[in-house]
Amino acid sequence: MADETIGVVGAGIVGLATAREIALSRPGTRVVVFEKEPEVSRHQTGHNSGVVHAGLYYPPGSLKADLCVRGVALLREYCQDRQLPYREVGKLVVAVREDELGRMDALFERARTNHVPDLRRLSREEIREIEPHAGGIAALHSPRTAITDYPAIARAFAQDVVDSGGEVKLGFPVCSLRNVPGGVEVGSAQERVRVDRLILCAGLQSDSVARLAQDAQEPRIVPFRGEYMLLRPERANLVRGLIYPVPDPRYPFLGIHFTPRVDGCVEVGPNAVLALAREGYSRTRISPRDLVGLAAYPGAWRMAARHWRTGIREYRGSFSTAAFMRDAGLYVPGVGVRDVVRGGAGVRAQALDRDGTLVDDFRIHRAGRVTAVRNAPSPAATASMAIAEHIVRTVFDGAAAN
Repeated sequence: MADETIGVVGAGIVGLATAREIALSRPGTRVVVFEKEPEVSRHQTGHNSGVVHAGLYYPPGSLKADLCVRGVALLREYCQDRQLPYREVGKLVVAVREDELGRMDALFERARTNHVPDLRRLSREEIREIEPHAGGIAALHSPRTAITDYPAIARAFAQDVVDSGGEVKLGFPVCSLRNVPGGVEVGSAQERVRVDRLILCAGLQSDSVARLAQDAQEPRIVPFRGEYMLLRPERANLVRGLIYPVPDPRYPFLGIHFTPRVDGCVEVGPNAVLALAREGYSRTRISPRDLVGLAAYPGAWRMAARHWRTGIREYRGSFSTAAFMRDAGLYVPGVGVRDVVRGGAGVRAQALDRDGTLVDDFRIHRAGRVTAVRNAPSPAATASMAIAEHIVRTVFDGAAAN
């Protein structure tokens, strides 16, 4: 329908990519983005490690796999057109123990099915040719894995929305959603705006905002804080590209790894510890409301019963730099406590089902005039432009949503 007004809640990279896609692909449609913060990309996007994933990890046929491959191509082209940082530094996925070789081989086959370009296996000696200071007994090398600046991309998306006649309303915390004849009324404490359709891309607050729209109660968001160390500048030359462990398929977290940033620093991490607030970027940030909500959710207790051993290990690394760096030192031997300083932290919006299952794929619900992105895990930033295409098809063409 021409001349509609479409609202998007959330000015992270997924929300802004979606708003941009609507503005550019549907002439005559006005887009309004609602964001509670005074600037865009304040939360998950602004704390992202900057990796452009090539699609190694994701189950073939999943939305993650399909949207990642498409998203990489779109993102690379966009960055080239806008002269935004995009550096193909490559990634090593390194096996340090014999019992990881089977998982590494399975990952290789999965990545080939996902059409990851130029992927190859490396021997111990070949690892050193690419990363002279890396450890490991074997590895996979993905030379097309890249790094970028996602906050800069988000700002560019926001400008595209404005240049197309849309609006990004900052400082607009959504506190009410109400169905009205022919549309949805989006309300803050000071203002109400009517839109014809609404898309929720609220990240860490996705379940809370979805409840305002009477969407399903599950999945719920559990915040996990990822804490980073930084290699001291004089040690940053020890790492050329990304160095990752072989993932354990039982968990959605990849483990501690080395990540060069476009600003020249090298991050080490993250761990994954339960945050005590949805926006708990430090250990001292505590939200009683968030804690009560978490304690009241049966899925949280079931998750804890399954993964408490992993949780203890992650917390040990959180409070002990020596323990943190012991894990990191498996991949770059010789790097230790004296080589790092405390870096930043991010909070991951981990969706959790009532049975305690950590949701590992995108979930998008559509109910009438409201479409809710209930889970957009990594590689959401990589795939943001492809996710936007998928959401727009869901909203306007009636495509099935997960």
